[in-house]
Amino acid sequence: MTRIAAVCGVLPPHRYRQGELAAGLAALRGGAGDEQALSERFFAGAGVASRHLAYPLERHEEIDGFGRANDAWLEAACELAQQSAELALARAELAAEQVDVVVSTTVTGIAVPSLEARIASRLGLREDVRRVPLFGLGCAGGAGGLAVVHDILTDGRSDRVALLLATELCSLTLQRADTSPANLLATALFGDGAGALLAVGDDHPAAAAAGGPVVVATRSRLYPGTERLLGWQVGDSGFGILLGPELPELVRLHVAEEVESFLAAHDLKPGDVGSWVCHPGGPRLLDVLAEELGLPEEALAPSRESLARCGNLSSASVLHILRDVIDQGPPAPGSFGLMLALGPGFSSELVLLRW
Repeated sequence: MTRIAAVCGVLPPHRYRQGELAAGLAALRGGAGDEQALSERFFAGAGVASRHLAYPLERHEEIDGFGRANDAWLEAACELAQQSAELALARAELAAEQVDVVVSTTVTGIAVPSLEARIASRLGLREDVRRVPLFGLGCAGGAGGLAVVHDILTDGRSDRVALLLATELCSLTLQRADTSPANLLATALFGDGAGALLAVGDDHPAAAAAGGPVVVATRSRLYPGTERLLGWQVGDSGFGILLGPELPELVRLHVAEEVESFLAAHDLKPGDVGSWVCHPGGPRLLDVLAEELGLPEEALAPSRESLARCGNLSSASVLHILRDVIDQGPPAPGSFGLMLALGPGFSSELVLLRW
């Protein structure tokens, strides 16, 4: 099995209350009255109290166009990814040169060479470190990235150390001219942040001392015919959001069944899961998931609290939530946890954990 040795989350320094962001982003868009009223409703109903931005609001006036936005993303993303990696290494009491594999995921900017390559020498990673950059998993990237880490460490590499990086600066994908409900909702939900996770294989010396859970199993699922419901529409101005109103119903029809099937394969039911690490896609998605799985109110409290504190961080959210679950007091030995995230495709990523 794969043992999680450390997990952490970092946020950029510029924190804003939701009302401040509603006013500031509205000024950038210069929207009309009807559009502004709709935007305010989305902001009020997003379940978000505050968010962090990589750059202060006043800088966003000059970060206009795909090129400038991506340049700004690259600078800030490298800094946040480095911070999260250094914090995870410190928590795990491992040195950077001990890392054998780096899996990095992002969907809010483009970098070639990719982020982990740009910060490798800063971190002190070995020149022969194996790199696995992921792009396009979106909000499912954190859970999907952990699944890739698990596959690598259980494929004849049980003495290795793997580092997972999830770095998202959603604010830099802002589409000022897009007045669609999907874009207004995304503007109300998403924040900036990064997460890092260190995992070791069974045969690594650090496995015995690692205090995190083990990865028992993973499952990826694509739902055919849903490709246009969630993702990016890339244009001259950058990443335009695709966010179909059908998503809550898809969760109701398919995702709960997928979760139950996955758990049943391990002789478990939703009631047997003590810790839920669910991506906070929005209040409505969390409501539907809890309703369909018959979960008590407190089950998804970590996801709702993370959403309120820093918004939807795309792929980094599940790492922040897992960190919170661990920091609030490790679950009882032998208890199970489930990491769940939804992403473009439309897709789901499930990771079964055991403490």
